[in-house]
Amino acid sequence: MKAVAYLQCLPVDDPACLVDVTLPEPEPGPRDLLVRVRAVSVNPVDTKLRRNVAPADGQPRVLGFDVAGVVEAVGAQVTGFAPGDEVWYAGSRTRQGGNAERHCVDERLVGRKPRSLDFAQAAAMPLTTITAWESLFDRLQLRIGRPADPGSVLITAGAGGVGSMAIQLAKRLTGARVIATASRPESRAQAERLGADVVLDHSQPLSPQLKAAGLRWVEAIFSISHTDQHFAELAKVIAPFGRLCVIDETGPIDVRLLKARSASLHWEGMFTRSGFELPDMAQQGRLLSEVADLVDGGLIRSTHARTQGRLDAATLRAAHALVESNRMVGKVVLDGY
Repeated sequence: MKAVAYLQCLPVDDPACLVDVTLPEPEPGPRDLLVRVRAVSVNPVDTKLRRNVAPADGQPRVLGFDVAGVVEAVGAQVTGFAPGDEVWYAGSRTRQGGNAERHCVDERLVGRKPRSLDFAQAAAMPLTTITAWESLFDRLQLRIGRPADPGSVLITAGAGGVGSMAIQLAKRLTGARVIATASRPESRAQAERLGADVVLDHSQPLSPQLKAAGLRWVEAIFSISHTDQHFAELAKVIAPFGRLCVIDETGPIDVRLLKARSASLHWEGMFTRSGFELPDMAQQGRLLSEVADLVDGGLIRSTHARTQGRLDAATLRAAHALVESNRMVGKVVLDGY
């Protein structure tokens, strides 16, 4: 089986940082689907692992956690899928990833692919969708529907993959006022296009901008990147008893800044359920199938921005370089072999 892997931690400009390899054909376990990979997308977690986490015993490590494809075979205990089903999922960090011809994944993590999207459009979404959903509704406890006092939510880095999904979910499913941050014209335009009510420039102090928009503070904050750089400003704009959710591998932050307002800090990692094989792993698969209905109903759009080409080491290196530039608007995708 063809795949792209890394053998050692190297910078993205080193041709050996990602290499073409041939691996044994994967064998599905009892609860696994064997999926023919039709498209994969690249996330920051791919580049961080490639740079910082050496493969065990020098064995090839295959990355790629966003997959859209077609089921080729199912394990003996699988009940929800059959060969020929079109699926999408975000996989698990504890197993080989989807940058390969075929991939095995636990059926509990898998959802039905939206019928209205092609494979590249679908592959852009699973990881960021789950991350945004769990952050907004599980960690920040935004209420789905139109409550009488919905409050407001601030989403940093609103034009990136996770931010683009978070803006849409908050805008379409809640009554909250959605404030995003963006520092470049193209990223600002993306946040506005996706539904942000207010867009602030995170390269400038946030508090004066928020006041200029008529808001004293926000009840919920979703900090997606560079939390350590922005934390002091975020602490100034969070409401008393507010909630702040963080997903990035931030540097040191002074959580004492939240004390006066009795605000709470929460971490979100969408690989937690699969990494610890929690009993509710299937919640992620169900979530993706529910979001597929939202996509097919026209409420949520794909964050696919660019298809880099067909999957091989050279195109994957180029995609990693794009992600590492921190200037991506939306998601970069590669077609399968």
